[in-house]
Amino acid sequence: MEDISLGVPEPILDQLPDNDESAAADMQKAVAGWETQFNRILEEADDEREAAGQVLEAIDRFEERYETYDAFVPELRAWGQSPIYAIAWRTLYADVIAQLHEHEELGEHLDRERNQRLVEDGIRLQDL
Repeated sequence: MEDISLGVPEPILDQLPDNDESAAADMQKAVAGWETQFNRILEEADDEREAAGQVLEAIDRFEERYETYDAFVPELRAWGQSPIYAIAWRTLYADVIAQLHEHEELGEHLDRERNQRLVEDGIRLQDL
């Protein structure tokens, strides 16, 4: 499978305060680490299904983090604090998930793996 290439979108970096370059550096470092881990998963996996399963587990964790940051936004606003960092990290997690799904080979396997997990869990379309 082709290597994954992830990045921090410019609009997210533009949202951050101009005087704080550490947040942008932290985001870029995090994304570079995730990219390395995902490429290692692709390299070491025995087949595409195994790789997609491991990446899907990471996506599930990213979705949990997205929801956590999303919950921080109204709390921070209620306390009169700026939610810009929570919004930026929330948006970053959503964008990385989208980048993984847009990967030509991996995206197709991720959808198939998620659907298979739904069926294995006993959830059918008629139950939704």
